[in-house]
Amino acid sequence: MTLAELDDLLRTLPRRYPALLVDRLLACEPGRSARGVKCVTVGESYFQGHFPDYPVMPGVLMLEALIQLSTLLSCASGQGVPGTVRSLDRVRFKRQVIPGDQLLLETRMEGGGRFSLKASVAGETATEAEVVLVTDAAAAP
Repeated sequence: MTLAELDDLLRTLPRRYPALLVDRLLACEPGRSARGVKCVTVGESYFQGHFPDYPVMPGVLMLEALIQLSTLLSCASGQGVPGTVRSLDRVRFKRQVIPGDQLLLETRMEGGGRFSLKASVAGETATEAEVVLVTDAAAAP
């Protein structure tokens, strides 16, 4: 994909600042994998309360960034925009993420809406998980 195509794909996310947690899309292989970046800055609103004297990016926001990247991969793969997280499994937090870190986001399609997720800083894994995403139509009983 070209850089322009990647930028267009990023605009398809149903999130906007400040809820948009993917700053840049580095690579996307439809049907396979995607990589992106979240630049963690001290100005992020969540640092005011998490924690005021020792700012740490909340783990749930690292997972949200990875889910947003997986949503982009789903769109690029012709599977539409997932609207529901069906399950979140094998979640492991291994490193704190602080202001100044550049969070490398990676997702890989495993089939059936399942994605393998990994976020790292300077080659060190910060979190990893598996998620199953479904479109709202598929989530209905």
